[in-house]
Amino acid sequence: MADLIVKAAVKEALEEKNVASDFYDALDEEVEDLLEDAAARAEANGRKTVQPRDL
Repeated sequence: MADLIVKAAVKEALEEKNVASDFYDALDEEVEDLLEDAAARAEANGRKTVQPRDL
């Protein structure tokens, strides 16, 4: 899957913290898992639309 996060936005959100280069890959994987779970929940509920409640 494509990169799901914007590195500059993550760095900005963490303000004065240093961010390890491999953190972005780990975060991207977490986001991908979250999206897959949300899509599965929507499908299990008979919907094609993923909604906030699926998170």
